[in-house]
Amino acid sequence: MTVFAPIPASGRFGYSAITQRPDFSWPEGKRLAVYIGFNLEHFAFGEGLGAGIGPASPQPDVLNYSWREYGNRVGAWRCLALLDQLCLPTAALINTALIDHCPELLQAVMARGDELVGHGHSNAFRQSDYAQADERALLAGCRERIAQLQGKPPAGWLSPWISESRTTPDLLAEEGYAYTLNWAHDDQPTPMQTRSGKALWSIPYPQELNDIPMVMGRHLDGCAFADMVIDNFDEMLQQSQQQSLVMGIALHPYIVGQPYRLRHLRRALQHIAAARDRGDIWVTTPGAICAHMQALQRPPA
Repeated sequence: MTVFAPIPASGRFGYSAITQRPDFSWPEGKRLAVYIGFNLEHFAFGEGLGAGIGPASPQPDVLNYSWREYGNRVGAWRCLALLDQLCLPTAALINTALIDHCPELLQAVMARGDELVGHGHSNAFRQSDYAQADERALLAGCRERIAQLQGKPPAGWLSPWISESRTTPDLLAEEGYAYTLNWAHDDQPTPMQTRSGKALWSIPYPQELNDIPMVMGRHLDGCAFADMVIDNFDEMLQQSQQQSLVMGIALHPYIVGQPYRLRHLRRALQHIAAARDRGDIWVTTPGAICAHMQALQRPPA
């Protein structure tokens, strides 16, 4: 008789069918929480990683570097103007290198009252490549710099390129982070197990409603991406009649800040804002979602 060895598991959470969990609601009895993850990133010139509009060239790769920098110089400002028009908050996922590179952009985000989320120092490097001591220093250093910038430390973290080591959740909890956006395994927040026993929530972060894999990876155009956002929203709004859910939208201004894509993003966000104005949804941030789950003191999984 064949004996199968156990399949390796993450050890961070057990299996939980979404249809078999205790019910709960968001503030004011809302059932669908929607947030925008606004990725503000900085990349090294002449080295490191980065999304590309064209094939990578020998370094310095001026084509792809300058295309990404368009997001900080132009695209982000166009996106912020649209978000202002619709009164939509964001979670600004920031590389701390931007504090020195373009402080005006971060000041504009903070002036809006947006949440700042740690997102590494630069997206030119993968977090999983760090030794444990260096990874801890990265988490602590980014937390300290953001605290100096806005007067309080960030509650959440998204790793550059969603890259983790085996101990990333442990280090996040130990360095004072309350939640992570790295895991895309659920439509509800999940409490994660850590070696210290300190609490760490996984707040759903989208890899489908995310312009990098959809636009740059699958080569969807701006119209198709906007249709996807609207369809996903309408379906989740219907599903949320049975249980409270989280829908995130991940945006990168060097992609959706391009004028012809921004035109379609405007249509999608107008659709969501109209539902908010009707009182159908909670438009929020992942930090507020995490705080709500902490206050409930009874995790859904």
